[in-house]
Amino acid sequence: MAQHSSSEVRRTHEHHLVDYDPALRRVWIGGQRLHHGATGAAFAAAGLAGLVGRRLPLRDCVPVALIGTLLMAHDWKDRGVWFRRGSQLP
Repeated sequence: MAQHSSSEVRRTHEHHLVDYDPALRRVWIGGQRLHHGATGAAFAAAGLAGLVGRRLPLRDCVPVALIGTLLMAHDWKDRGVWFRRGSQLP
């Protein structure tokens, strides 16, 4: 497994729209680190909004909200940085 310097990895992530580092198992979109907890928050909010607004059937809203909740639970230890701006490189 090749080691990259932080500046080398940072430059890589800033120059691609979507980037994945298999060694770190991290995803960046436009240079911004994407946490699955933040993605889960968006899914959970969308599912709950569909339920509250009665715009979507229950069979569509509940699974989306549950998936979002599971994503957030799995990434709970990183909740302090879910929405922090930047690449968040080590």
